[in-house]
Parts: sequence; C-alpha cells; structure tokens
Amino acid sequence: MNAKTAPKGTVLVSGASIAGPAVAYWLHRYGYAVTVVEKSTGLRGGGYPIDVRGSAVEVVRRMGILPRLQEAHIESRRVTFLNADGSEAAVVHPQAVTGGVEGHDVEVPRGVLAEILYETVRDEVEFVFDDSIETLTEHEHGVDVAFRSGAQRGFDLVLGADGLHSRTRELALGPERQFHRYLGYCFSIFTMPNTYGLSHEVLFWNTPGRAAALYAVRDSNELYAFLNFTHPEPPYEVLRDPKAQRDLVTATFADDGWEIPAMVATMHDAHDTFFDTVSQIRMPSWSSGRVALIGDAAYAPSFLTGQGSSLALVGAYMLAGSLAAHRDHTAAFAAYQHDTRGFVESNQAQVGEGDAALIPTTAEALEKRNNKLRGLTTSPPPTGRPAHTDLPNFPAPWR
Repeated sequence: MNAKTAPKGTVLVSGASIAGPAVAYWLHRYGYAVTVVEKSTGLRGGGYPIDVRGSAVEVVRRMGILPRLQEAHIESRRVTFLNADGSEAAVVHPQAVTGGVEGHDVEVPRGVLAEILYETVRDEVEFVFDDSIETLTEHEHGVDVAFRSGAQRGFDLVLGADGLHSRTRELALGPERQFHRYLGYCFSIFTMPNTYGLSHEVLFWNTPGRAAALYAVRDSNELYAFLNFTHPEPPYEVLRDPKAQRDLVTATFADDGWEIPAMVATMHDAHDTFFDTVSQIRMPSWSSGRVALIGDAAYAPSFLTGQGSSLALVGAYMLAGSLAAHRDHTAAFAAYQHDTRGFVESNQAQVGEGDAALIPTTAEALEKRNNKLRGLTTSPPPTGRPAHTDLPNFPAPWR
C-alpha cells in the first residue's frame, strides 16, 4: 500500500525505537500509509533489559510477537543487594522487587524488542534512517515537513515517538523544560566485561544518595553497568558534553569502594556510555493540531518505574485505535488522551522526587529499605495475570 492508495491518509512517525514501530504496525493495519524517520543511521541494537508488563503483554499478544519475546525472555534469578563495603544486605527474587508476574511478564534487552518490532513492520512501512524532522508547517489539509537532509514532504498527520528529548514535541508544543519533571537523580549506563562470573542476576550496591548495579543477562561475557546518584538540580550544562558527564560521575563516586573504581574506569573507555537525568515528562495535552506525541515524548515515566516500554506499547495501541475509531484527528487525539491518561498517571506516580526505593538518600531510609528487602522471598511470586490488562477492542483492522 502506498500513499496514493491509502484510504485513511499518510502519517509520519518520528522515532524507530519502541513506540514508533509499534504505532506504525497498528496504523498500517488500520489502512494508513506510514513513514518512520529515525535520526540514527540504522536500528539501534543493544541496550539494557526492559520489562513488558500487564496491559503491554496483551498488546504484543495481539501483534503476534509475544512468542518471540517469550523465547528471548532473560529469566533473571536473583538480585543481591550490597552494603557500601560490598557485604550482602539482602537477596531477593527479581519479581519481588519489580512487582512483575512470573509466567506472564517478559524481560528482554531493549534492542531485542526494537528489532522484533522493526522486523514485524519493515516490509509494510517506509523507514528513513539517518534523517530527522527539521521544521513542521501545519495547514488546513496537512503538515509540510522539512527534513535535516533537505528533503521536503507533506503528511496528513505527524506523530512524535522520539523520546524524552523529543524534537517533535519542541516544534509542536514548545521547549522541553516546561514539561520536564526532574526526579533528583542522574545516571550513567554502559557495558563492561563480565569478569565476576555473574549469570542471570543483578548485584545492586548502595550508599546513601548513590547506587551502582551490575546486570548479567544470561551467561554473557558482558555486563550492563549502572551508576546512579542524587543531584540537587538537573545538570543541564553537561547534557551535551560527554567529557563533563564522565567527570561529574567520577567526582561523585571518587571516595567509594567495592567495584566502583573499576566501574568508573570502564565508563571512561566504554564505547556505549549513556548519561541522562532521571526525569518524567508531564504535559496537559499530548497533541497540537495535526501533531500528537506517544511514549516517552508525551509521558516518560522514568526508568525507575520500569514501565517506559510498556507505556509506549500501550500508548501506540491506544493512539492508533483512536484514529481508527474516529472520523477526524481532533476527536481521535482527544479520545486517545482521555482513555490513556489514567493509566499513564498511575504509572508515573510509582516514583516521586527523591524517593526512589532503589536509591535511598539517607542512611535511615537505606536501612529501612534493606530491612524490608530481607522480609521478601528468594522464590518466584505466584504465577498469574495482573490486574488492568483489559484493553478496548477497536474497529476491525482495515487489513
């Protein structure tokens, strides 16, 4: 199906990570001609493990990709919490910490989910890599888009699925800072050699205001390393300066023991070091005219909730279904926001400013957290289906 024969119209989606390909899948099913533009030169592989939980499991089941995700399921077996000196504070089953449901939810590397989504739609949807939206000009009949490459095209609708620092959101609804809710933490993520013999497990180290984690996915020779810390104000001045980011992390963890010096040293040389603030996006409206937002661009919950990918998948389903169920985009965008906002807000409310259970900021809070962990089990929780998996059934897909 091409733009000339599409009975529903044309849609440009910015972003090819999770929300973008997911909404492209559903829009194509409903009869839209979809183009996905991605600023990276190709599909971004790798990435730390993410969860697909609750309602999102039902979404991927309806997409037909749940069996593939179940095959890729990581099956982490334990989380060991450590004191500042490296001694053991508690050992628990991962599901007891995340609140997931054994046998229902799945955990996969982010890159695996992105690849499966891409493979599901790549033959049905146009993908344009190594390009991005430069300007948007809306008029009565559509949106004229100028791309960084110099190309110019017109679309009926534009959807921003381009993440926490969304360019689409900035162009259509204004600067990020007015929607940015800083939660009081910063983090750095990178990979490092698994010289510790870890397998299917997480080591989580804490001292007040700082945390570190080593995450072993299966029996890999590589670990995902996390360094997290409190910071009173968002360090906007370092967000575009990789050297300044590394210097900030180094200074923050300078006096810590255990494996922290080795982790910091690896961070400086790692090819995939990623730094950002722990933040949420909270907006009064997720759309403006013919432009709408989805996933982190509209309602990033922060990685501390573990719900970012699930919100992206559910949001993609809800937005595409709303467009299929309503005759015009204005009514569709309003229905998407009305029907999805409660789900979004309940997930965002899982963590507030400076109160993340994984990163207590005081010795008293840390001890209280550890005592609670010691009361949890190392066995998997009972299997079953979680609440809130009821998704609306939108009109039958056009194809």
